[in-house]
Amino acid sequence: MIVLGAILLIIGLLAGVSLLTTVGGVLVVVGAVLWILGATGRQVAGRKHFF
Repeated sequence: MIVLGAILLIIGLLAGVSLLTTVGGVLVVVGAVLWILGATGRQVAGRKHFF
């Protein structure tokens, strides 16, 4: 999710499309939060791991 968000963020910045930039930024933030929660061993939405 973080990689997809970063790709969309870069494409959005290069192409000047604000929608891609916004979606990419949101995906990066959500992916980072899920990664941090998973690394601490906390279950998110009933799942211990997100792949």
